[in-house]
Amino acid sequence: MLHLVLADCELERVPPEIADHRVIRWWARRRGRRPTELLLDSSLFYPALRRLEDGRRRGRPDIVHRCLLLGLDSPLNREGLLRIYVHTRNDEVIEVDPETRPPRSFNRFVGLMEELFLRGETEGGRLRMRRESLVDLLRRVGAPEILVMDPAGEPRLWRDLYRGREVCAVVGGFAEGGYLSDFGDLPVERVCVDPEPLPSSSIVARLIFSYEEREGVQERRLGRK
Repeated sequence: MLHLVLADCELERVPPEIADHRVIRWWARRRGRRPTELLLDSSLFYPALRRLEDGRRRGRPDIVHRCLLLGLDSPLNREGLLRIYVHTRNDEVIEVDPETRPPRSFNRFVGLMEELFLRGETEGGRLRMRRESLVDLLRRVGAPEILVMDPAGEPRLWRDLYRGREVCAVVGGFAEGGYLSDFGDLPVERVCVDPEPLPSSSIVARLIFSYEEREGVQERRLGRK
């Protein structure tokens, strides 16, 4: 089983300190929501983000959207060998049912996330949110091997990445900077798979494919024809 954790994702609602910005108020009126019920999106609210600490990296729900589509569509998930968890910068964890089919449209995905933040779960319960730190999540997952994707980590080839069958791979759900969370005393392995920082979605795609190759998923699926 591959447990994929998208960590410190820049997925959050509009913080109160910028809720009065004119751009955000305009979008709130258009959407029929309170400003603090909107999902923070840097492509829409860039002028307001300049007032926030870490504003350059915040408001990136698109990263989560792409990674979820890649993971949930994969043969690995269809074989029941993938579990995905989304951890946010504010220590919320989204439990993702493997049967979830997220909207292809980004705008519909934003609406789904806003519903999730408001209600704690989506209709049908495919996505559920709980308060939990990254360390507590990794302890709960309980995989004996925890790989943290980190450009400053130990260089390792994709074909040599996994050493066990029960693995937890941690990928940063942000576009720049490093992890905000502390991994505490967990026995993590920080690994580097490329000399340049790669987009989170590229890392996710290769993590899944590498595990599929290790487990012979393609051969198993084609053998059923």
